[in-house]
Amino acid sequence: MPGQSSGMGIGQRLLARFAEPSNFLSRMNYPLQLRFKILALAPQIYVQDAGGQEVCYVKQKLFKFREKVEVFTDSSRKSLLATIQADRIIDFNANYAFRTPEGVQIGSVRRRGLRSLWKAHYEILDGNGQVAYDIREENPWAKILDSMLGDIPIVGLFTGFFCHPKYSISRQGSAVMRFTKNRAFLESSFNIEKLGDLPAQDELPIILSLLMFGLLERSRG
Repeated sequence: MPGQSSGMGIGQRLLARFAEPSNFLSRMNYPLQLRFKILALAPQIYVQDAGGQEVCYVKQKLFKFREKVEVFTDSSRKSLLATIQADRIIDFNANYAFRTPEGVQIGSVRRRGLRSLWKAHYEILDGNGQVAYDIREENPWAKILDSMLGDIPIVGLFTGFFCHPKYSISRQGSAVMRFTKNRAFLESSFNIEKLGDLPAQDELPIILSLLMFGLLERSRG
């Protein structure tokens, strides 16, 4: 398509918008930290960079038949960065589409159904619906231990100190990012590390995928 970049298929106009100094891509000072607000009625995520600067803010909409998440440039919620919405009510194999405020779809992420009950495996798709990256659990036993101990009264409060599931984001077998559960008490906290080079136009869809992935895996246990 004329004027469209390679990689995940975001148009040059959209890429330029996100790359502006005041916008999202210019603030990618890794590692990023995701903090889940646990006492809020609606799930919320605060995202900060390595210097403690706010990168974006995420809020999940309640009482929706299909899951919908809004991603803002900061916690003031004055500027919408993107939305994420499921294509069906039942979330097994649901496709979570990323759209700009103008409604342009720039990619999506989907969970690989029943297999994710044992070992998390998600696929990140480009704007044309083609698989571009995989999200895979590096050690499923860490996740199982974290989930099992988390259900035990009192003990579950401390699992964040010694259970740290890790997930790799790869393209054709080469890891470009890692998503790790942090040591924490009474909260959920994750880090996003950048492990290798990747096209600039892929960065936003990958981050959006990991935000949705964090919400889904956190609810899984």
